[in-house]
Amino acid sequence: MGARDFERQAVSGADGAIQHHADVLVIGGGPAGAWAAVSAAAQGARVLLADKGFCGTSGATAPSGTGLWHVSPDGKAREEAKASRYAMGGQLAEHAWMDRVLAQTWDNVERLKDWGYPFPADDQGTLRCTSLQGPEYMRLMRKRVKESGARILDHSPALELLVDEHGTVCGATGVNRQTGDTWVARTGAVVIATGGCAFLSRALGCNVLTGDGQLMAAEAGAALSGMEFSNAYGLGPAFSSVTKSLFYNWATFYTADGVAIEGAGSSKGRGVIAQTLQSQPVFACLDRADAQIRAWMRTAQPNFFVSFDRQGIDPFSQHFPVTLRLEGTVRGTGGLHLVDDSCATSVPGLYAAGDAATRELICGGFTGGGSHNAAWALSSGFWAGAGAAVFGRDARAGLAQRTALRAGGVALATRGASQFDSAEVVRAVQAEVFPYERNWFREGDALRDSLGRLDALWARLRTSAPAATATEAVRAREAAAMLATSRWMYRSALQRTETRGMHRRREHGVIDPAQRHRLLSGGLDEVWVQRQAVQEVSA
Repeated sequence: MGARDFERQAVSGADGAIQHHADVLVIGGGPAGAWAAVSAAAQGARVLLADKGFCGTSGATAPSGTGLWHVSPDGKAREEAKASRYAMGGQLAEHAWMDRVLAQTWDNVERLKDWGYPFPADDQGTLRCTSLQGPEYMRLMRKRVKESGARILDHSPALELLVDEHGTVCGATGVNRQTGDTWVARTGAVVIATGGCAFLSRALGCNVLTGDGQLMAAEAGAALSGMEFSNAYGLGPAFSSVTKSLFYNWATFYTADGVAIEGAGSSKGRGVIAQTLQSQPVFACLDRADAQIRAWMRTAQPNFFVSFDRQGIDPFSQHFPVTLRLEGTVRGTGGLHLVDDSCATSVPGLYAAGDAATRELICGGFTGGGSHNAAWALSSGFWAGAGAAVFGRDARAGLAQRTALRAGGVALATRGASQFDSAEVVRAVQAEVFPYERNWFREGDALRDSLGRLDALWARLRTSAPAATATEAVRAREAAAMLATSRWMYRSALQRTETRGMHRRREHGVIDPAQRHRLLSGGLDEVWVQRQAVQEVSA
């Protein structure tokens, strides 16, 4: 449905764009994209990687530490690890996929060891591999991408996918943000590894994560899944972008008068914080951490303390204001629907990995920060790269004979009298998805109310003029992607009339056993939602 919402134009060789040719184009340079590039190159593919920022420093992983779902195959550890997440996610995960991710993460950690990643050792000399420091991790991954022979286009966001006359993806177009030059990549396959959508909420590392890849894929006809599970809010200081919430397990939460808020917490009780924030400020203090825990915190995530140190606040003894920042699909589970083990999407030649792809397969309806997310990025990137390499090599021979059509729509191929104001659109979308009373505590009438405004806004963008320059098109496409994401998210949320995982409905406060299914979604002018059964087969 969505693939035909916009008229497609053929790519012209005379448009002055810089031309690239490869077997595989990876869009996105975070951990999933880097693993995809390395994996595709290992299969003998010619690989091109295009990153909106600088591959190795942009995205949610690069600036911070992250946990890793690294579980020994010995004993019952993996079964226990799966059982915990299976229940938390509302029994929507699949054991076969959890097994695959646990096994691939274990193998890829061995690769990281061989490549020289500095895992710390305990007192007995055993390496601790359950966390990764983002700066060191991504610096190493950029090095490995370059050593694999892949070419990197830094500061070069993709704007739209290219498809042939049969609907098979055959490349993408984009722009270099530093020079303003446009580029066209003709490739046999594409991996979407652009991350999730955090709606420009100022969460750490999320300023480049606006759902661009999901919009491009939907324009080519791809489906999404689990978009109702996209209302993840990160806990952090009101004066900081750092939303690493692990340390708040040792916090007590208070009102401005210094009264402890009953039931408030990080892992459990975040809803109490959201409810309280609707009427008054909430303060925290890490006053339940002893001296040993405090020392470990400083070592494990030093960037957590930077904003406190700058303001002269001791978080272990002083109360500081906290907030909940929407992180959407970055810490939610929704993303592009995958149709097989190679992380292929429903569009031929198009693959997805990391936060851009649904994590329902291993997390069901609930995830969060780090751990499973990091393992999923590492594993799905590895599989998507390999799958794209096989498809891309097979498609290489006939690439020159295929007509490349532009799949992009809003801000690129639309026809109208005036351009839309990207900043205004961003603010309008944020007004619908940021408020706790609309997105954290969902209710049918409020969802329909928001969708009325969001749909009207999409209709206005649909009839706007294209962006005047390629650089302006980047901002316009970000705004359009955020808008599209919000509509898939709320339409799916409206269809799930129960509370499951992170999806909460005020008027449907319990799990409905009859709704143990996935919700696929897609479309642009007309958003559609349909059910899909959860596979029961265990590995």
